[in-house]
Amino acid sequence: MIPTVCPAYLPNVRYFAWMFAQDSINFVCDTHFQKQTYRNRTEIYGSNGKLKLTIPIIHTKSVHQKENEVLISNATLWQKQHWKSISTAYRSSPYFEYYEKDLEHFFITTETHLFEFNLKIILQLLELIEYPLNYKIVSYDNDKHKRLDILLNAKTKSIPNQEKYTQVFEQKNGFLPNLSILDLLFNLGPNTSSYLKKTGF
Repeated sequence: MIPTVCPAYLPNVRYFAWMFAQDSINFVCDTHFQKQTYRNRTEIYGSNGKLKLTIPIIHTKSVHQKENEVLISNATLWQKQHWKSISTAYRSSPYFEYYEKDLEHFFITTETHLFEFNLKIILQLLELIEYPLNYKIVSYDNDKHKRLDILLNAKTKSIPNQEKYTQVFEQKNGFLPNLSILDLLFNLGPNTSSYLKKTGF
C-alpha cells in the first residue's frame, strides 16, 4: 500500500521527519476534510508556552467536503495575526531574520484554498531546508493507498524521546517537543535537515 497524506499547515517535526524518510510523497486531494486536525492548525512556542494558530475556514452544509475544496475564511485578519505571533515568538531566535523574507509573503497575499496554501508553504520550507522532494497530487484509491491520518491528528502523541535542541523560551517553560517545523528552522537553521534525518518516524 502506498502511503498518502494531506498537506498540513506549517507541519510539525514528526510530519517533516516522515517526509524525510520517503523517496516520494503522495499528497491526496480528494479525501474528506476532517475538523480539529493539523490540516488548518499548527503549534509554535510562545512566551507563555505552546501557542496554537488556526486558519479559519468557510464551513459548508456538506459533511463530506473534499480536501481541495476547503476554502479559507478571510473575514478576519488571521494572516496578520499569525505572522505577528510567529514574529513575536521567534524574533530573538538565531535564524528568524535569515528566513523571514522567504516566509512573510505567505501572510500578506490573500489565499483562498487551504490545500493549495498548505502545499505552497511546505514546498517553500523544503527549499529553505535544502531538501529536494519528489511529490505528486493523487486521487485516493482504496485498493492501493493507505491514509496516514496519524500525522494530522492533533491528539496524537509526540515523537518518543525526541532529541532536545535549544528553544527560545526553554529556560522559562522547558523543552516542548513536536512543534511546527518553524520552531526547528528558526532555532537550528542549516542544521534542520540533519536533525530531521536522524529523528526518524
